[in-house]
Amino acid sequence: MPKLSDKLKSLGVKVGVEQIATPLPKSKENLFTILGGSLVDTPFGQVFIVDSHNPSEHLQTQYSLHISMQLNGISAWIKIPEIARLSINSIAFIDTETTGLSGGTGTFAFLIGLGRFENENFTLKQLFLREPLEEPGLLYLLEQLLAPCQAVVTFNGKSFDLPILNSRYILHGWQSPFPDLYHIDLLHLARQLWRDRLSSRTLSSLEIQILNTVRTQEDVPGWMIPQLYFDYLRSGDAMPLKKVFYHNAMDVLSLASLLDHTAKVMTDPFTYKPDHGEDIIALAKLYEKIGDIETASNLYLQGLQTTLPQPLYLNTLHRFAYLNKRARKLDAAIELWKTAAEHNFLDAIIELAKYYEHKMQNYGEAIRWTKSAIKVINSSSLLPDKLDPVRMQLEHRLNRLLRKNRGE
Repeated sequence: MPKLSDKLKSLGVKVGVEQIATPLPKSKENLFTILGGSLVDTPFGQVFIVDSHNPSEHLQTQYSLHISMQLNGISAWIKIPEIARLSINSIAFIDTETTGLSGGTGTFAFLIGLGRFENENFTLKQLFLREPLEEPGLLYLLEQLLAPCQAVVTFNGKSFDLPILNSRYILHGWQSPFPDLYHIDLLHLARQLWRDRLSSRTLSSLEIQILNTVRTQEDVPGWMIPQLYFDYLRSGDAMPLKKVFYHNAMDVLSLASLLDHTAKVMTDPFTYKPDHGEDIIALAKLYEKIGDIETASNLYLQGLQTTLPQPLYLNTLHRFAYLNKRARKLDAAIELWKTAAEHNFLDAIIELAKYYEHKMQNYGEAIRWTKSAIKVINSSSLLPDKLDPVRMQLEHRLNRLLRKNRGE
């Protein structure tokens, strides 16, 4: 399926955009007064755009927007080596405001925020549909703006923004530009890094909890945005849209800051070590998944020296013990399991029973640890159907150990 720009060229249409100043109907004129935007001409009609060119360090006074990170850690996490070699100028930060929050065939994006670093500036372009019939021009302009880019960064874009945009291109019979771009969805990374500490990992929550910023009263809740757009289509009053544009702009700017923050932490976790023990452990788990066992082990060790909630503390002892076991550091693994066993951590007790039976052939110790595991199960408040299979396995192990200990 040809791209839209290629299709236009084959028809002899000049590809390119230039700003024009054609008057709008009176009912929509206050878009320019309120939002300060302009019109861009495309082969498919005019598109309203609010274009901001500001030095990156001044875009938000709450936190820096100067990107200084490397993408090595993020590249390893998403298993795309090419991302580590990308220039920051080749990345587009995208957020959409749509006519519905659940997606679906009838949902379309009426506002698309696209941010990019260009030299020392961060440019933000917000493409807006004054009327749904202007969608072909908007999609065309979006494709043109993405042409210099190699990757996009979103927040939940994998499940929401990009599927909606892809479906709109398909609806018009055009090839979407997004399949040709690498994609970094920061929502999935946020869930990995902060699920042990933060009950909410929405972008607005991360702004407060991680980026230490607070939105002003110019913002509007996301759930209100579709209705505000429908109100605008009926009335032509653009004043309520000012908050929608602010919301969208903040989302795009936060994407850039969040990418910088997470990339720094993942590329150099010891220089940019998190302040909270839960975050250190989450980072260790992430490195364990990546396969960097040395970094994961060092982070587990540091995390265990902080104050952790007991369930996370015990689980971390168990995971760290497994890493030591795989590295053939059995003495270290046993000490970690024994520490967890002091708190009646069932998995650690079972590992000790296995160790003494199979590695040490010390059946007396294996019997002791197996009985201890059965005792923990019998005193557990968990539903019996969850632990009954484990109890049966332990009782089978105990009978086998008793026979071995008698020399049978």
